[in-house]
Amino acid sequence: MRRVLVLALLALALPMAAWADGIDLVNLHGSISISNAGITSVGSQLHSFNGIVASPGHTLGSVSFSTGALLSGSILNGGTFSDAGSSFVVIGKGSETPHKGTIFSGAFVGPVSWTLVSSSGQSLTYSLSGTIAGTLWNGHFVTGTTTQTIYSVKGQITQGIGHIRMGDTTFGTPEPGTLGLLGTGLVAIAGMLRRKFTVNA
Repeated sequence: MRRVLVLALLALALPMAAWADGIDLVNLHGSISISNAGITSVGSQLHSFNGIVASPGHTLGSVSFSTGALLSGSILNGGTFSDAGSSFVVIGKGSETPHKGTIFSGAFVGPVSWTLVSSSGQSLTYSLSGTIAGTLWNGHFVTGTTTQTIYSVKGQITQGIGHIRMGDTTFGTPEPGTLGLLGTGLVAIAGMLRRKFTVNA
């Protein structure tokens, strides 16, 4: 009985500690509108959240972002956008926290790169990448990075239209091991209970 209790507590502790390694999100589909005033996403779907993947035909929520104005370069050939007035928001549509409601709310921090990755005939592929910072569902402040792969054709990109192929966003550990400390605390409790049972045996 004692071993079962200790193992149960460890089973709870270790997954929570693992979450302290980071949080990874993947978004698919949707589009962007792009001009010298900035880039804004429309209708991108949250496809996976820390290993939980949406089943075919379904979505876990939405990912939306916007940048500030173009600082240098060009829309067609690549450039740099400002973070002024930017945003990055992840909304979950699950039934329970953290998959329900606002998962992350923040903005870009520093310049946002708009890079022409490949050009084949009329087909164009771009990468939008930058550092983001903000607040998780539990109130913890985190920083991370996002890379959004965008495809378009010359006739559309000159009209400010692009399409999101996939986005990958990763957040670092919330504060100095906040979630890890929770896991460590549960391990400590398990140790104390084990000693208590040993003394009383």
